[in-house]
Amino acid sequence: MMTEKELVIDDIITDAMATPSPAKSMGDPGITPLSPTHILKDSEENEPTRHPYVVVVAIDFGTTSSGYAYAFTKEPECIHTMRRWEGGDPGVSNQKTPTTILLSPDRKFHSFGYAARDFYHDLDPTESKQWLYLEKFKMKLHTTANLSIDTDLHAANGKKVKALDIFAYSLAFFKEQALKELSDQSGADFDNADVRWVITVPAIWKMPAKQFMREASYKAGLVSRDNPDQLIIALEPEAASIYCRKLRLHQMVDLDNKTALNGYSPTENVGVGMTQGDRYVVVDCGGGTVDLTVHQIRMPEGHLKELYKASGGPYGSIGIDYEFEMLLCKIFGQDFIDQFKIKRPAAWVDLMIAFESRKRAAAPDRSNPLNINLPFSFIDYYKKFRGHSVEHALRKSNVDFVKWSSQGMLRMSPDAMNALFKPTIDHIIQHLTELFERPEVTDIKFLFLVGGFAESPLLQQAVQKMLQGRSRIIIPHDVGLTILKGAVLFGIDPSVIKVRRAPLTYGVGVLNRFIEGKHPPEKMLVKDGTRWCTDVFDTFISADQSVALGETVKRSYTPAKPSQQVIVIHVYCSEKESVSFITDPGVRKCGTLKLDVSGTESPAARREIQTLMQFGDTEIRAMAVDVATSRSVKASIDFLSQ
Repeated sequence: MMTEKELVIDDIITDAMATPSPAKSMGDPGITPLSPTHILKDSEENEPTRHPYVVVVAIDFGTTSSGYAYAFTKEPECIHTMRRWEGGDPGVSNQKTPTTILLSPDRKFHSFGYAARDFYHDLDPTESKQWLYLEKFKMKLHTTANLSIDTDLHAANGKKVKALDIFAYSLAFFKEQALKELSDQSGADFDNADVRWVITVPAIWKMPAKQFMREASYKAGLVSRDNPDQLIIALEPEAASIYCRKLRLHQMVDLDNKTALNGYSPTENVGVGMTQGDRYVVVDCGGGTVDLTVHQIRMPEGHLKELYKASGGPYGSIGIDYEFEMLLCKIFGQDFIDQFKIKRPAAWVDLMIAFESRKRAAAPDRSNPLNINLPFSFIDYYKKFRGHSVEHALRKSNVDFVKWSSQGMLRMSPDAMNALFKPTIDHIIQHLTELFERPEVTDIKFLFLVGGFAESPLLQQAVQKMLQGRSRIIIPHDVGLTILKGAVLFGIDPSVIKVRRAPLTYGVGVLNRFIEGKHPPEKMLVKDGTRWCTDVFDTFISADQSVALGETVKRSYTPAKPSQQVIVIHVYCSEKESVSFITDPGVRKCGTLKLDVSGTESPAARREIQTLMQFGDTEIRAMAVDVATSRSVKASIDFLSQ
């Protein structure tokens, strides 16, 4: 007889090999959770353990640019950013390289970064159509609803390639570069086993995208599946936060007061201005996403606690590139731009590079126009396509702010350029405004503006205007490298962030005793004379709930039949904080929990598999134990659609 407190899993599971039992069709409650509890590990278990790694290498895999940095575990404060790259752009600092990749016509990896771009650019147009060139492809992981191992990307020539291959090639490239630099430094071949790898992802990414990066790392040979802990997934704004709280005054600019801050001496940390309980917001403005994190500092160790779940959206600086593209479509016609991109892909890349350097020159107080070089093949192809000149198209279009200059350039007034920034900046400001209206987000002492887009004076001015002095706005000097350096620090001590907020509500479907008046009658199921309520949502963790590092959610499950080899449990999630049934609006199946119970047969009448899930880390983890034998059971949570 079951006690009232016991729950029964609604998902009916049968061993794939066995014939389905007749009870199944009646909604056989396949697995029985016994003890739903929340336990907190003892704090001493949370102490950072000595790890065997010699060096921590962090890869900041960005939408527009990427790079790596490293530190030896013996001297963790000394962070080395990667060697300078060949072939930089005018007006762009060279510590990172563009996130661009080139595959040869037979789909083999050819080059990455500036090298890929320059080689592609120098190809003959007829030849370049055969090569596969990709850029800004990271956003696909954020925008794809049912991301899977088989998700495709499109190269510049319109051909499809597997996203997993592209990410794996890119990570393998960084692995090779970093190991080569480490080998050159140490004068001997550096062993990958001595490296702890850290890969940064946006905090607003869902679990499938994080798992996708991990799968790509396995494929790239960064780490092996047998040793998953060699790779840490770091959240970009968290990494920035870890770095920012250590900033010294000569390493940053205070927007509200461009001189030294409040009379602190330049050698003191902003940490001197940061005391026990201080709250601050990190706004990470990258190429693809904008990510906002709210942290509170806990002295004396300077541990961090998250006060509100990560928020943000796809409001990165590529939004401005998109607006520029829309402007070109308005002037020259969408049909022409679409054709030009496919027929002259390298020239299109050129045009966007030219726009990029002008984009960086945009500022609120600018009065002189910005000139953008149109590639010769653009002018030439347009004449062939339309039968009239580019100049004619500009005169004919009713876009006031863009003129044709006699030197063969597009001349944009500052107002025209600012208009391209407006939609993206408006999104960011709206998001910040909403964040600051939340009750959890009060008394914010600092706002750190980080990421490549944070360098934009237009964005800086908009943030200043919105905050009106409520918080001090701080921009680190090496704003584009902040995340990279913080990710190295995080790899050295991942336990620095002690408390996080759950981004979503997670749980499973179970059967509960049917209670008249409480449960909807259509959910009633009668079995052996007992009335059950189906589809009940058993909550593991609620959205925006605080979760301490190492805190686990414990459930016990029992296989439906003694012969069962694998228990498969569907995991559901929702943005809502409280969920009653797995059929509620907004609840979706988001993953599967697999328990491999083969080889754990026991004489006990009912086998109890105790499952522990951790939600306080950057990734969700599961562990399981067969209670009767105390043997560990292989447990995994899979979030990628099959």
